[in-house]
Amino acid sequence: MSQRKQKMTLEKKHSLTGWGFLMPAALLILIMNFYPMLKALLLSFQTGKGNILKFAGLYNYQRMLQDQVFIQSVKNCFLYLIIQVPIMLILALMLASMLNNKDLKFKGLFRTAIFLPCATSLVSYATIFRSLFATDGLINTALIKLGILDVGYSFLTHATSARIVIILALIWRWTGYNMVFYLAAFQNIDYSIYEAACIDGASAFDIFRKMTVPLLKPTILLTVIMSTNGTLQLFDESVNLTGGGPANATITMSHYIYDMSFKYVPNFGYAAAMSYLILVLVAVLAFIQMKAGDSRE
Repeated sequence: MSQRKQKMTLEKKHSLTGWGFLMPAALLILIMNFYPMLKALLLSFQTGKGNILKFAGLYNYQRMLQDQVFIQSVKNCFLYLIIQVPIMLILALMLASMLNNKDLKFKGLFRTAIFLPCATSLVSYATIFRSLFATDGLINTALIKLGILDVGYSFLTHATSARIVIILALIWRWTGYNMVFYLAAFQNIDYSIYEAACIDGASAFDIFRKMTVPLLKPTILLTVIMSTNGTLQLFDESVNLTGGGPANATITMSHYIYDMSFKYVPNFGYAAAMSYLILVLVAVLAFIQMKAGDSRE
């Protein structure tokens, strides 16, 4: 009996010690994450300018349906999501498949070169792309030299071309990031499977479509969810690359929330409501993607 009591006391001490280590981090998460989220939820039901707020029910959520700038920002985010994410992930998967070849020389160099854009500061790379596609930038200079253009084209002042520039910038910045996830997943696949497929006469495309994609399905699902989340919260490219222009043609939801909070007369209640809409969109899309990618019966 005494041994059992002593054992229970020791287990209790271990449990208390574990909780003692966890509590500081748990308190920080509660104070820094969940408390602001709760305050933002309450704030989304209030309206007013600056610190003068009053309860307004669902007014802010109704206002979003009539706000043409916000509707445009939602359209832009989904445009980037539909075009950029599939191209980026397919390109990342193809690069990872090629760089997984054990006979390829200088693999480390190629992997590092493709991943390096991801290590670039978000503000810096947006500024670089802004300079590249400026009227007197490198892209226009090259096109004029090749005889494709007579004078420099203002890419960033036309809606379609400005969106294309943002999509190109996103692909350049994040392809290497997703490639690393696929390369890590490849390490759990026995390379002899690919060698056997080659001996059986399978083409490179068949190997990629019928072997690589199914085997990497969990990792592909993970990168799809992360990329969807990141695209719906896109901010730096809109702010630093195009400034949301021309005429809000490239503005994103996060950019508009920032403007509503800090650029215009502060309307924190409306900004909080828009933030929660992003949360709902991310949660719903993640749920749909997980259901669609769940192969269990």
